[in-house]
Amino acid sequence: MAYQITNGCVNCWACEPLCPSQAIQAAKPHFIIDPSQCSECAGDFAEPQCASICPIEGAILDASGRPANPPGSLTGIPPERWNAVMAEIRAR
Repeated sequence: MAYQITNGCVNCWACEPLCPSQAIQAAKPHFIIDPSQCSECAGDFAEPQCASICPIEGAILDASGRPANPPGSLTGIPPERWNAVMAEIRAR
């Protein structure tokens, strides 16, 4: 299985140059990972380079379909708190 990029990707270009197997390609509306080329960085790095550099929580899924950077992992804001704040903002 390969990693995949979700539509949460903002096309920041951070991951593309780091991929050792050149599996990440620019596409619309977001980058994609070619599963036939993705090695999950096995043999090159201890952790997948795309996930290690990605600034967007939930934008990259691992081979099991779980977010490599789940909500709250990069910002430190628990998802429940984030949802409460966003609901408050929308109510204004």
